[in-house]
Amino acid sequence: MKTASFATTALAVLSLAGPAAAQEKVMVGEPSWPGARIMSRIIGQVIETRLGSEVGYAPGANAVIFASMDGGRGDIDVHPDVWLPNHASYVEEYVEEKGSVALSAGSYEGRTGFCTPTYMAETHGITSVYDLATPVAQPLFDGDGDGKGEIWIGATGWASTNVHKVKVRDYGIETFLEPTTEDEAVFYARLKDAIEREEGVVFYCYSPHYVHALYDVTMIEEPAHDPAQYDMVQPDKDADWFNKSSITTGDPVKTVTVAYSGSLEERNPGAAAFLRQVEMEADALSELTYEVIVEGRDMEATVADWLAANGDLVDGWLGLN
Repeated sequence: MKTASFATTALAVLSLAGPAAAQEKVMVGEPSWPGARIMSRIIGQVIETRLGSEVGYAPGANAVIFASMDGGRGDIDVHPDVWLPNHASYVEEYVEEKGSVALSAGSYEGRTGFCTPTYMAETHGITSVYDLATPVAQPLFDGDGDGKGEIWIGATGWASTNVHKVKVRDYGIETFLEPTTEDEAVFYARLKDAIEREEGVVFYCYSPHYVHALYDVTMIEEPAHDPAQYDMVQPDKDADWFNKSSITTGDPVKTVTVAYSGSLEERNPGAAAFLRQVEMEADALSELTYEVIVEGRDMEATVADWLAANGDLVDGWLGLN
């Protein structure tokens, strides 16, 4: 990744860009999930401390962030955690068709599916999605006592939530378990209580994520990913997306990268050069989310400490080694 030719180019950009361009403020989008929030601060702190530009943070859903990057006015310049193929419709529109948004060269692997506490897998034999689509599962996961179980499929606004809504239908799970979509923080408070009482709970999960370090959970088996059995239409492509989608197979392994507004090439070329090369390791991101979410460390301080301990990696992102 860090070739001599790129280092020369990056250094030239940083040294030759005009003072106004070098100081143009960069607004980093902040999606709601923990890994994205950590990545937003990693990106923001590098731009502030190593490139000398002002940085702001803008919470927002995926659609808002991508539309803002497309606009190129500086409302939001960066999406720190783009999951593919979950966010493929945005990439197709703004990166491939319009060319107004670019993706970083680096990426990390993500995995998604459903999880349940290991005691549910061992005691009740809940190891497959098909174990959830049975009358036996219904009372095991009935947390509110209404006679029907629940399965958390993610927060409203996540592309993955739409995917897992389709899965719950097509695996036959929704006959016995009601899909819920409350905010992640609300769900994880409920998860904590359920695990402390060793009650049944099943939920959308992904890695990197602190839940795998915090609790003993088991990822539920799904059929191996088969593109022929995985037809997902997102709402921004078709209003009748739910009826036109069909998924009876597990998710593909995800590629997670950074997206940024093409306008930064002119407005802040130093930041653009950095964003082209930034990448992350899934294990490192999981550790950082654990420190912040579980151990309660200040996010800014945690990220600053990590960046200080990984100076060589950051130098590589900046084309300096």
